[in-house]
Amino acid sequence: MSWPPPVTLSGIHATLCPLAHSHAADLAEAAAEGELWKAWYTSIPEPDKVEAEITRRLALQETGSMLPFAVLTPDGTAVGMTTYMNIDAVHKRVEIGSTWYRKSVQRTGLNSDCKRMLLAHAFEDLDCIAVEFRTHFMNRQSRAAIERLGAKLDGVLRSHQRASDGSLRDTAVYSILAHEWPAVRTGLDYKLSQQR
Repeated sequence: MSWPPPVTLSGIHATLCPLAHSHAADLAEAAAEGELWKAWYTSIPEPDKVEAEITRRLALQETGSMLPFAVLTPDGTAVGMTTYMNIDAVHKRVEIGSTWYRKSVQRTGLNSDCKRMLLAHAFEDLDCIAVEFRTHFMNRQSRAAIERLGAKLDGVLRSHQRASDGSLRDTAVYSILAHEWPAVRTGLDYKLSQQR
C-alpha cells in the first residue's frame, strides 16, 4: 500500500475526503465562482477542465506522488481541492499544496480547519519530520496565509518552473518541522476557537 494511504479527515468547518469524479459538478461550480482560473500566479482549472484535473490528480495518486482530497462543507458540498504532494515516503516528508477554494469560502475558518487537519494527520499519524508549503513568490495572499500558520520561509527557488503561459515562476518554499508542530497546533486551535 502506498504511503500515505487515502483517509477522510473531519474538522469543525470542513471534511477532507478522497477526491473522486463524483465531486466534479460541485468543483466546476466552485471554480466558476469568481473566475478563479484567471489568477495568473496560481493554477486553478477552468470549470470545463475540472474533470481532467481530477483525472490528473488521481493518476499522480496511482504513482504515489500525490494524495488528493476534495474539501467539503458541513452540508457535503465540494468547495475546493487540496493535496499532500511531493510525497517522500522514505524521509517522511510531504508538501501541502495544489489547494484552492471557491471564492465565497476564502478567508473563512475553512482554510485554517483544513490546514489543521492535514498538519495533525501528517505529524501525529504519519510521523512526518517536516511539512512543506510552496507558492508563487508573487502570490501575496497565499504567502500571508502560509506565514499565519506559523510556517517559516526556507528560501526562494528562482526561475523554478515555467507557468502555462511560458513565464518563469519564482517559488517561495516554507516548512513546519515536527518539533514546531505543538506551537503551530496551539496557534491554529486558538484561531479556530475565534472563528466558530
